[in-house]
Amino acid sequence: MLWFPPAHYFKHNAMKKKKGLCPCVRSRVIEFLIQSSQLLEVLPIVKYSALSLFADRFYPALSRLEDSSGTENWLLRPVGESNLQLFALVSLWVSSKAHNTPPLSVKTLKLLGDKFIKEQHYTKGDLLEAVLEFDIGMSNIAFVFVEELLIQLNVVARVGEHVKFEACMDVMDLLYENEETSVLYSSPQALAASIVVVAYVVTVPPQRWDFPVLPWVKFVTSCKEDEIVDTVRIILKHIFEPQED
Repeated sequence: MLWFPPAHYFKHNAMKKKKGLCPCVRSRVIEFLIQSSQLLEVLPIVKYSALSLFADRFYPALSRLEDSSGTENWLLRPVGESNLQLFALVSLWVSSKAHNTPPLSVKTLKLLGDKFIKEQHYTKGDLLEAVLEFDIGMSNIAFVFVEELLIQLNVVARVGEHVKFEACMDVMDLLYENEETSVLYSSPQALAASIVVVAYVVTVPPQRWDFPVLPWVKFVTSCKEDEIVDTVRIILKHIFEPQED
């Protein structure tokens, strides 16, 4: 059984120098997961649950196996892009079971894998083995908290109608681009509060900035204002500063 560390482990270790897979592999597999969710037309909650499961749990645990000999499972020997793509599909399947009716079928995921995973062809049995072999847990995710905050904002302030849910989802997608920003997902409630503040700043016309959005999200979530402000700065910097290739 493969151990998946708790979310806070990744937050404390995010800035340490890491061995293992090239960051470009992670970026490509995240993009594969996002594109797969679009092709499968899953609900946003399924997409973001899958991203959380893969980026916060699967990828950190699997990438550490690259240079180790701690597993005999052929699905992880060697750990490469095709293996990670398999677990991206597994993440979508597990998430769909938790949030969709009916869930995605293994046959549908197998057909998608056959089309896009070029280095290795996996059977339906391999997909099921990947699910059964490992201890998969799902926790509260930022997407759910963002949804709840936007619903409440629409109730308490007219300006809530200008804070676009699509903008929040665009921000969440961007944060998964690299490990430095995706580590923010380890504090989902504070991240959700920060995303709503960013969406407010980006989508609400400046002449309508009369609602105290920062004190409000702080009150509703009970998160520390400093943590929210720091996260907002990180998000805005990631969105608006040119990214190095």
